[in-house]
Amino acid sequence: MGKFPIAERHYARKVVCMKCKALNPKGAVRCRKCDYPSLRPKRARKKEGK
Repeated sequence: MGKFPIAERHYARKVVCMKCKALNPKGAVRCRKCDYPSLRPKRARKKEGK
């Protein structure tokens, strides 16, 4: 994602709606856009090897 580890950790502390793919704050029970109850944690990206 980015070059800055602090920003990377902050971005990874989100949950994603399984229906509309909107980012929601951690601890959300329902999606803020479509009110869908199924949310998953945002996956952290793995570092790419050269």
